[in-house]
Amino acid sequence: MSKPVRCRLSILTTFLTGAQDLRGVLVLKKALDAQTQAALSLIQAISQAPAISALPPHLGRTINTTA
Repeated sequence: MSKPVRCRLSILTTFLTGAQDLRGVLVLKKALDAQTQAALSLIQAISQAPAISALPPHLGRTINTTA
């Protein structure tokens, strides 16, 4: 194989590897964005939960540790 062909193959290999890395980073970014949105919605749901004071006196005051 001649030197120019090897050089072109090397450049092509580097380009393809970089494209795969970029694709991986974009997939990771999208996954992190989805997790961020899920976490934010869970946090908002907690802040909108009814207060314990709205419960009858016999509910929500103790934790059953033998269950």
